[in-house]
Amino acid sequence: MQVGIGPGEVVSAHKATLNSDTSRPYDKPKNGRIAIKVINHLGDEVLKVFRV
Repeated sequence: MQVGIGPGEVVSAHKATLNSDTSRPYDKPKNGRIAIKVINHLGDEVLKVFRV
């Protein structure tokens, strides 16, 4: 989060990606794992952890 951004505010550069099905790039985590959470149209949730 950038300095000067208040609660509920979004950096304007990121607004365009909020309604996208493509993730923004991020650095590889130090622990070598990521978690993916999927929620279907019925509200069912699945969470799975992957090694990267």
